[in-house]
Amino acid sequence: MSTFLLSRIRSFGHAFSGWWHVARTQRNAWIHIGVTALVLAVSFWLRLDARDWAVIILVTAMVFITEFLNTALEVVVDLASPQQNPLAKVAKDVAAGAVLLAAITAVLVGLLILGPPLWATVSSWFVAR
Repeated sequence: MSTFLLSRIRSFGHAFSGWWHVARTQRNAWIHIGVTALVLAVSFWLRLDARDWAVIILVTAMVFITEFLNTALEVVVDLASPQQNPLAKVAKDVAAGAVLLAAITAVLVGLLILGPPLWATVSSWFVAR
């Protein structure tokens, strides 16, 4: 049993190492981290309900997952094709396109979920009482 637990702990260590690699080496990951922090803060402030939280968490995860897979693909392509190759470029561009699509989707979902309550809250500050 202890061998099983140790191997699971090591697996988590490898996963966190990969996560740290992305955060350390990918400039766009810092944009995702910053926007995520802002969205989470606004979501707490607006006291979103559980369903809205679930959607926010899902689209946030989608963006990070695509960024992680994009990074992994770039590393594997660089390993397999150290010289420039048109097919390697296509693979990298398509993976980057997936990240862009995920990010645009997350922005649109964020606007749909956060927009109305944020607008109502901010506009109430300017209504004469």
